[in-house]
Amino acid sequence: MAERHDLTVVFVSNGGLRPSRDPMIRNVVVSKGADAADDWIVDNSSEGDIAVTADVPLAARLVEKGVHVLGPTGRPFTPESIGMAIAMRDLKQHLRETGEIRGFNPSFSPKDRSAFLSALDQTVRKALRPA
Repeated sequence: MAERHDLTVVFVSNGGLRPSRDPMIRNVVVSKGADAADDWIVDNSSEGDIAVTADVPLAARLVEKGVHVLGPTGRPFTPESIGMAIAMRDLKQHLRETGEIRGFNPSFSPKDRSAFLSALDQTVRKALRPA
């Protein structure tokens, strides 16, 4: 999809990225400090960029900047939805800490992949649309 739309893809991590020979892919390795990757992403993103993350606090920071943010299943994080996403994250964290629920996430299904690709395509088209 990035090639079709002539977009550069940036992977940010604190280590463990496999180098790519593709000139459209850029790997950024940051220090191992807490939230170093999140901070780099926020500092280097701008309105209209697209980010994919399951990290709700990071998504909230990006939404504030006008970044188009998708979860790995294609669920968009928007100014209208981010408050509920944060509340649900905090509730689930509390329930895990008290032992009320287990911390397992469902596996990534073919349906999730299809929903993600569809949402990503829509988001890319929206981001590339002239303002």
